[in-house]
Amino acid sequence: MENRLICICGPTASGKTALSVALAKRLHTEIISADSMQLYKEMDIGTAKPTLEEQQGVRHHLIDVCEPGEPFSVAKYVELADAAAQDILSRGMIPVVIGGTGLYMDALIECSTFSGDETDLSVRGKYESMAREQGNEAVHRCLAAVDPESAERLHPNNLKRVIRALEVYEQTGMTIGEMNRLHKRPEPKYRAIKIGLCPEERQTLYDRIDRRVDIMVRDGLIEETRSLWERGLLTGTAAQAIAYKEFLGYLEGRETLEDCIELLKRRSRNYAKRQLTWLKRDDSIHWIYYNKSEEFADVLQHSTEYLQKHGVQW
Repeated sequence: MENRLICICGPTASGKTALSVALAKRLHTEIISADSMQLYKEMDIGTAKPTLEEQQGVRHHLIDVCEPGEPFSVAKYVELADAAAQDILSRGMIPVVIGGTGLYMDALIECSTFSGDETDLSVRGKYESMAREQGNEAVHRCLAAVDPESAERLHPNNLKRVIRALEVYEQTGMTIGEMNRLHKRPEPKYRAIKIGLCPEERQTLYDRIDRRVDIMVRDGLIEETRSLWERGLLTGTAAQAIAYKEFLGYLEGRETLEDCIELLKRRSRNYAKRQLTWLKRDDSIHWIYYNKSEEFADVLQHSTEYLQKHGVQW
C-alpha cells in the first residue's frame, strides 16, 4: 500500500480527538498520536489523553510509551511512529495521525530529523550553569558566535533550544541547520492528507479551552499533579508540560488555587496561538472552521468528503 497518512491537526481543545476517532472507526483503522506529552505514563488528565471511553475501541499508538522524567527525543518519536505507521499500512489500512505538536507530525511525514540521542550532559550542564550565573544572554552570545542562523531564529529566553543548538554544534562540529539539511530526505516518506480543525471565532476556541481546564480540575488534575510532584517525577521534558507546572505554586503554598487555574487558562490560550502560528505556515492543510452551533456531524461529513476527493476509499 502507498505510504499515506491522514493527519488531523489544530490547536488544543479544537475537537481533534473526537474527529480522529470518528474517522478511524469509519475507515476501520488505527490512530498514531503526535502529542509530545501524551507519550508519558501517569500524565493523563493534564495532557488531555483520550480515555478508554473516548478511544471507543480504536487502537492508539504512541501513548504511554515512557516514564515521566525520561528523556524522549523527536528522533525517538519518529523511530516508533514510523514503525507503527508501517505496521498499520502493512495490514491494508491508512493510519490516522493526530496531534497539536506540529514538529512531531512534520518529522514523521518526512522521517528526517537529527538523531543525536546521545546528548552530552556535560555540555548541557555547562551552559545551564552559565545561564544561572551570567544570564540567558551569555548563552545566546555563545550560540551567535558559532551558529548565527540559529541565534537569529531563537530568542535568548528560549534557553532549552539555544542550549540544544549548542549541544549539536559541540557534538558534531556542524550547526543544527546543517545537520537537518544533511539528514533531510529529498522527498517526504509519507504522502499526508492534512485536515486542520478550529472554531471560526477565536473567542469560541478560548471558551472551549477555559471549559476544558475547569473539567480537568473537576476530574482530578490537582491530585494527578500532586502525585507526580511528591514522587519527584515532574522533571526533564515532562516538567515543561502545560497543566502541571502551573499548580506548583499552589502545592508549595505560595499561590491560591484560583490564581493557578487562571494562569493555566491564560497559558493554554497562548499555547493555542503558538500552535496556530506553526500550523498556518503549512499551506497543504485543509482547514475546517466551524461555528459555535455547528453540529459535529457536519464537521465529520466535511472531513469525509474531503478525504474521498483525495482518493480515500470507505
